[in-house]
Amino acid sequence: LPFVSRQSGAFLNVYRIANLHDGLPSSSRCMHSWPILSPPKQSKFVYLRGGSSNRGVTAASILKTAQEQHKSYKMTADSGAANIEWSADRVRERFIKYFQEKQEHTFVASSPVVPLDDPTLLFANAGMNQFKPIFLGQIDPSSPMASLKRAVNSQKCIRAGGKHNDLEDVGKDTYHHTFFEMLGTWSFGNYFKREAVDWAWDLLTKEYGIPPDRLYATYCEGDAHRGGTTAPDEETRQLWLRYLPADHILPGSMKDNFWEMGDTGPCGPCT
Repeated sequence: LPFVSRQSGAFLNVYRIANLHDGLPSSSRCMHSWPILSPPKQSKFVYLRGGSSNRGVTAASILKTAQEQHKSYKMTADSGAANIEWSADRVRERFIKYFQEKQEHTFVASSPVVPLDDPTLLFANAGMNQFKPIFLGQIDPSSPMASLKRAVNSQKCIRAGGKHNDLEDVGKDTYHHTFFEMLGTWSFGNYFKREAVDWAWDLLTKEYGIPPDRLYATYCEGDAHRGGTTAPDEETRQLWLRYLPADHILPGSMKDNFWEMGDTGPCGPCT
């Protein structure tokens, strides 16, 4: 029974039963783990170590226990969701609606987490994955995507390996997950930095109602001060100065504020 998953409210509960047999032999010394990612932002593990004490334990009985706990967690999630002003559904809906209706973006549905036509990826790990043919100039002219100028999407992503591997960070903070949705807007030869900054500010302060004095922005500091060839992104800094005081605009390193699709291909400063 590799995976049984449920979606409840804003929480993803995943049950994994690894290498289980209908009867765990007493000679088995391996440890079987059963993690449950649950609403209280913590992981619960049930360990079944082979041995005589586990005789009679079956995969079916463990799954039944998992389902009972899922009902308990779902009740907790559902009761908590009623008191959450900004649920995941509301955040997603407001984001997409804002860019569709106010900024004339075309909504593009999430691609499958297992890419259908990209052998370079095991899982979709970013919202830009399905747009790679456009960025690389390889899009089929007859494809509906070939005519896109502005797009908005909410991409289901899994980051459990490769360049973007969040697996080691899960459980260490409140925001790293192996599975998540990435909200994104995209311009294909249409708008650029000014609009991106303006609309980000409008969305965060007016649509989501975040107090402006709580917001900070970063810009790429470049690497020229270290003998490199990338200058500071002063254009973006000046754009943010129209909304934020100077002490709320922070220089970011090349690691954090220079985006690259790979060793070759599209790249540039980000904010």
